[in-house]
Amino acid sequence: MEFEINGGFAVDERKLKILSAVVEQYIITGEPVGSKSLMESLDINVSPATIRNEMAALEQLGFLEQPHTSAGRIPTFNGYRIYVDKLMMVNSISDEEKLQIDEMLKFDDLSDEGILQTASNALAEITKCATIVSNVSPKFSVISKVEVFPTGKRLYVILMITSSGNIKNKVCRLEFDLSDEQLEFFSNFMREHLEGLSVDNISDDLMEQMTTAMGTYMITLTPLINSICEMSRDLNEKRVVVKGEANLLACREFNSNEIISFLEKKNEFARLLDESFSGLNVVFSKEKSEFVISNSSIISAPFLKDGKAAGSLGVIGPMRVDYAKIIPYLEYFTQKITDLISDDDEDDNI
Repeated sequence: MEFEINGGFAVDERKLKILSAVVEQYIITGEPVGSKSLMESLDINVSPATIRNEMAALEQLGFLEQPHTSAGRIPTFNGYRIYVDKLMMVNSISDEEKLQIDEMLKFDDLSDEGILQTASNALAEITKCATIVSNVSPKFSVISKVEVFPTGKRLYVILMITSSGNIKNKVCRLEFDLSDEQLEFFSNFMREHLEGLSVDNISDDLMEQMTTAMGTYMITLTPLINSICEMSRDLNEKRVVVKGEANLLACREFNSNEIISFLEKKNEFARLLDESFSGLNVVFSKEKSEFVISNSSIISAPFLKDGKAAGSLGVIGPMRVDYAKIIPYLEYFTQKITDLISDDDEDDNI
């Protein structure tokens, strides 16, 4: 096994074995790896001097670096990239581990948001990393119910429920109380014009058309329509939720100020997570400006709803996370989420 880099220079199999061994040892220990420890783990019959020469060559190629004089070597960002893309042997999840995960995925809330929250908490606990999840894409969600309830003098609560399990409510203050006839008209009007409509099809233009269609009720009920429009915008916002923040703060390789900055700007990661819709994706902090945590990586994978991409689940940790172990966990979790939020599989997962 070999591959070409830097305009055709071939990296031979021995160098690749040494690079892979350095990455895997460094993932386990977090300490620079020396030639002596490599000798004990490699199945190649060479001298320590040869290993040192190969490690020096890998350093010149930019795959390894030496943090201190006379110390061993650690992988660089380029070393990790080659390891993940070319060398890594992904582990498989044992039946015992699957049972453990299934036990953790006991859902009290079977809405899409409840499933995602439970799954991301469980994945953070298993991996000892933070998890990041994008909300189920609203374009696959339709409005299933809109109701209005009087709660006090001139105060009304509007309740909106979507097919994906999202529930929104908003308090609206009117200039006068509504009669039973007006409330009944509003409920029937919403049922006729809004229920069954895709969330991402709700626009200001549509709301204006609906307001005009109310005729003599227009002036009275317009504030309720405006509130529904605001709730729809809120549903259409792409959200990113982070779980296991304490795992980031406990990581000695991270700067706490950078972690705080990341948590404040987490919604900027929505675009990064969307990149995993085509499949599992591993991104390092040096590759994307959105990363504010130095020497970190994110492993993300999509989950589906009724066969269509609906969101992404990711794991954030230091660059030396155990990719071979975390990736199958992530794939198992995203498959479980897909099964649970998809209508076709609903009966099989109750």
